[in-house]
Amino acid sequence: ADLSCSVELPPHLYVGQMDDALVRLEVASERPVRADLLLDFSRDLVSQPEVRLTVQNQGLSCPYPLVPRRRGSVTVEEAWVRLWGPLGLTFRVERFVLGQSVSVVPNVRPVKKLALRFCSDRQFRAGLKVERYAGDGTEFESLREYLPGNDIRAIDWKASARHRKLFCREYRAERNHQIVLGIDTGRLMSESLYGMPKVDHAIHAALMLSYVCLRTGDRVGFYTFGSEPGLFLEPQGGVKNFQGLVRATERIEYGTEETNFTLGLTNLGRRLNRRSLVIVLTDFVDTVTAEMMIENLGRLSRRHHVVFVSLTDPDLEAQSLKEPTGLRSLNRSVVAGDLIRD
Repeated sequence: ADLSCSVELPPHLYVGQMDDALVRLEVASERPVRADLLLDFSRDLVSQPEVRLTVQNQGLSCPYPLVPRRRGSVTVEEAWVRLWGPLGLTFRVERFVLGQSVSVVPNVRPVKKLALRFCSDRQFRAGLKVERYAGDGTEFESLREYLPGNDIRAIDWKASARHRKLFCREYRAERNHQIVLGIDTGRLMSESLYGMPKVDHAIHAALMLSYVCLRTGDRVGFYTFGSEPGLFLEPQGGVKNFQGLVRATERIEYGTEETNFTLGLTNLGRRLNRRSLVIVLTDFVDTVTAEMMIENLGRLSRRHHVVFVSLTDPDLEAQSLKEPTGLRSLNRSVVAGDLIRD
């Protein structure tokens, strides 16, 4: 019987998350026909098992899962359909050349979900409204006369001496800060972790933090570095700029060379003309790289507040906690524990 096959792809895919392609099969047969379907696509998509179907004369539409490993563009190259005879003794294989491509973008679905859940908390409103919550923030607001029950650590002794009565300081939550997210795109960050490159995990964490910071009134910028400096976005405020950050992360490439921390962090320090919170998301494995990284982070921290973020390796943790069954497994656990501690 005549057989036709077509595939409808979603507008775009999110890295690390499953979406469905819609496959349409039509067969010219008065009886139901058993068929096996298998899509052949580029290596950046996780391979899937064949799907068994029963196709009627009017045709059949079925979803086919697509799970991208990396950002960029992926291609559904071919569709293979195996048609079985009425007794299941013979079959015929048809091959359909498709060549359809779809872009893979950072996964912002869980980013917005987690960020909105965080923003619904009561403490999120601190610093955005006129009222203040006791104990929140470190930014000076005003002086007021000391009353019994106030924290004595908040007493301003210079103001008290000047007015000859006790005055204490009031603080508020910080607002309108400048935050720069520095993402390492070197070779180590291209390694896979939970089926997705480490750099994509870093991008998702950075996007979630960016969304929260923009909602709270802070200004957020992006910076990438590998063997040489990469993308730099000037810090900007407003939730409307979040989509610009998402589009910028789509252009972040996967590095194949070692990270040059001296060049990358020195370049970032020259670009920042205002004291900022700099969050560096990176990875390292050897002491030489670590020493260079620590030296340049220390130089950057003289003018800015630096937060260092490194991704945890679940394989190392599992190996270090695994109960040894012999001398070799004991050595493996000890070495894994040493690497985690280092």
